[in-house]
Amino acid sequence: MIKLGAGRIDRVVALGAHCDDIAIGAGGSLFATCASRPGIRVDALVLSGGGTDREDEERAALAAFCPGADLDVTVLKMPDGRLPAHWDEVKNSLEDLRRRTDPDVIFAPRTDDAHQDHRGLATLVPTAFRDHLVLGYEIVKWDGDLGRPNSYQPLSAEVAEKKVELLQQHYPSQRHRPWYDREAFLGLARIRGIECQARYAEAFHVTKQILDLEG
Repeated sequence: MIKLGAGRIDRVVALGAHCDDIAIGAGGSLFATCASRPGIRVDALVLSGGGTDREDEERAALAAFCPGADLDVTVLKMPDGRLPAHWDEVKNSLEDLRRRTDPDVIFAPRTDDAHQDHRGLATLVPTAFRDHLVLGYEIVKWDGDLGRPNSYQPLSAEVAEKKVELLQQHYPSQRHRPWYDREAFLGLARIRGIECQARYAEAFHVTKQILDLEG
């Protein structure tokens, strides 16, 4: 397996349809990136949950998942489960974010996610961020739509455990869900770790990337 670096990372964009999507899909990678690069800029955009207790959860969680970062979090008020009907609003929010930042890497849902909100957001990301590395994260859920990712970020045992700890700590509104527990999150990380010869990992779907094999 060939390891390809992303080069210097100074700006990150993290996108989620719902509060907790970013943390579930890319929390370990986000934590490791921020911890290793003090002062890194992180712009997070979440499309739903604004004005509710979930927004408070999200802001506290992302602050913990982005230690030492220059973090800006925007949580909008689009209706959960109906984002495809708000296509223009989603598109405009992404275009507005694009005007404010030129990120080195983007964490976003994957384009073939079974949830219509995740899938709709993922479809619009490349229409606003056309020349960027987009890492499509996965979210474990009852749909059973976990696929075959093609990119991995290995996680140390400490970071994997920290991710699970922060997920449990900062999203009490989700603890009643049957899939929202330590075994599910750590189990998936262990499986993805096996696939990339690491103890733990987060996996991503990349649809397009440009190589520089000459260095």
